[in-house]
Amino acid sequence: MTPLAIETAGLTRRFGGLVAVRDLHLSVRIGEIFGFLGPNGAGKTTTIRMLCGLLAPSQGRAQVDGVDVGRDPEAVKRRVGYMPQRFSLYGDLTAEENLHFFAGVYRMGSAKRRERVAECLRRVGLWERRATLADHLSGGLKQRLALACAMVHTPAILFLDEPTAGADPPSRQRMWDLLYEAAGEGRTILVTTHYVEEAERCQTVGFMHRGSLIGRGSPEECKAGFAEELLEVDADPIMRAAALLRGAEAVSGVSVYGRLLRVFGRPGAGLVERVPKLLGAAGVAARTVRPVAPSLEDVFMSMTRLAEGGAEER
Repeated sequence: MTPLAIETAGLTRRFGGLVAVRDLHLSVRIGEIFGFLGPNGAGKTTTIRMLCGLLAPSQGRAQVDGVDVGRDPEAVKRRVGYMPQRFSLYGDLTAEENLHFFAGVYRMGSAKRRERVAECLRRVGLWERRATLADHLSGGLKQRLALACAMVHTPAILFLDEPTAGADPPSRQRMWDLLYEAAGEGRTILVTTHYVEEAERCQTVGFMHRGSLIGRGSPEECKAGFAEELLEVDADPIMRAAALLRGAEAVSGVSVYGRLLRVFGRPGAGLVERVPKLLGAAGVAARTVRPVAPSLEDVFMSMTRLAEGGAEER
């Protein structure tokens, strides 16, 4: 059995009457890239803060790198690197000075500190910009510097909260190249995102919704376990077709993608036959109606509806 880097049982966090994370049972293997996919407010950041030892659980337990988070949060902090959503960089310090500061927080000796700072700057492509103030770096370079600061003490586990939010495609690709390099060295990485294309890059995806983990698996496993019938429909006028189908029996959801609709329904509902008839009866032309394989976004939206116990208009 592969040893676990992270394991939780019944992990819960309340803020007054609000349950931000509810009864979380999670296991992440050593060396795995695990992605939390969910909208803002789903409980992803709260989960990370508990696992980093920054926020005490209301109930349940969690072990990170073999250490009980509730019993020894300080030991957990020494073993992990954390890159928060909002940069913890000091804008009036240079890139190099920021790294020296964070290395000092972990009481790294001066010789070792210089070695690690230089190594991290080169690794993230900031050696030539080492004397630049953090506030003068572009958004993508700030993200790379924040990652370097999270890695300067060579942690076993990296927690990254929306690490590429707002980044352009080249910057996002560079960040993921760095994460794959870190995972290749045996580090465990837990990353949160609300971008489906980001989740596709992870080995395992956990779907968060309203504080609960509603599903998990590799992207391929999640798609293979899709629990609804899914059609792609080319109809005209498209918005009238969408309105008609949203109110139809056996249709659980409808999404508009440009000039096409994706229509979700109960397994075995026979939507391929029913949809053209329904649209035709209302005077809407259906050019094509065909079954399609689900994307990870389709899977997540379907899981969300099933978790809520009903259809959801989109």
